[in-house]
Amino acid sequence: MNFDIPEHIVLLQDTLRRFVARHMPRESAARWDKENHFPREVFKQLADLGLLGLTFPEKYGGTGRDILATLVVIEELSRRSLAVSVPYIMGSCYAGMNLLECGSERQKRELLPKVASGDLIFAYGWSEPDVGADVASVKTRATRVGNHVVINGSKRFCSGADICDYIYTLVRSSDSEAKSGALSFVLVPPHTPGVTITRIESLGMKGAATTDVTFTDVRVPIENVMNEEAGWNRGWSMISGAGLDVEKLEVAAISLGLAAAALDDAWDYAQQRTQFGRPISEYQSIRHKLADMKTQVHAARLVTHHAAWLANEGRRCGVETSMAKLFAAETAKSVALDAQTIFGAYGYVKDFDIERNVRDALLMPIIGGSSAIQRNNIANWLGLGRSK
Repeated sequence: MNFDIPEHIVLLQDTLRRFVARHMPRESAARWDKENHFPREVFKQLADLGLLGLTFPEKYGGTGRDILATLVVIEELSRRSLAVSVPYIMGSCYAGMNLLECGSERQKRELLPKVASGDLIFAYGWSEPDVGADVASVKTRATRVGNHVVINGSKRFCSGADICDYIYTLVRSSDSEAKSGALSFVLVPPHTPGVTITRIESLGMKGAATTDVTFTDVRVPIENVMNEEAGWNRGWSMISGAGLDVEKLEVAAISLGLAAAALDDAWDYAQQRTQFGRPISEYQSIRHKLADMKTQVHAARLVTHHAAWLANEGRRCGVETSMAKLFAAETAKSVALDAQTIFGAYGYVKDFDIERNVRDALLMPIIGGSSAIQRNNIANWLGLGRSK
């Protein structure tokens, strides 16, 4: 087994760190957070580097499928600002991966080059007011009317709906009791008549604002069904194929970025801050806390990179991606809170990035399938028995 980081990943990290330093300074990240603003110009500069095409092949305008490289991009961007890393996911992963795995040939040829150029991103319209992890229970309804689909219903926690090009909307398209034949995905432009988007004020993850979306007799052409005619009532296979496992690794990568940022700032602060005539890094309680934080982040990165390698090889990895999401998300929360403790009162004010890291990290065990759901996945998929 070789645990060396591949050379192209090292070069990618170096490129991204220079990019972040130049185009995403700390003061800009603080402003994007305060204003809940998506810096589209920075996103386009990422596209100019070819980083939006890491999830699909060259024949569609990409640079080749490389899940580990994609996760490294997410981690490095998340170290500074989710206002850039989350839209990156909405492009390279939500749009790029789902179109590649589930789209028709026409959709791939037409839409994937736009993903690569930074001109197309998806928002996930999956969750509903009464539907979270149990996505098969969605109530938003789509009905065929000639060559169109008419949609009625609502979605909740649809992050980025007001900045996206399509809401990737999971709908109930049949009365079949079998989830395998009752669901479809429809690409809904957010400015379509009948679409109402309302921002939800949330604690963190600013930039790709969280929203409620309501569909009232929204009409789109049948060509907007993912995989067109062949995709009607085939939505469940698209979820289990491209959606949920990918999303788990994306959240793990965000979590790694948040944890690494909090750790780096706390590590530096502990060596600069003096109390009773000594840097606080000399006190055993601080030293042990920082050592534990370093170990947690290192372990989280290993489990995430292993899951990414499995996914890139096309091997079954549901258990491993659940483990990665669970461990990395809980690590982000733990490390961010420990870093805030090291900062003391300064960790509670907005002049320091750690305050934003804490707010963002608290979300990680919730989104992309909660920690409880991941624990259930791991136990169930590994055949843990239940008492009768």
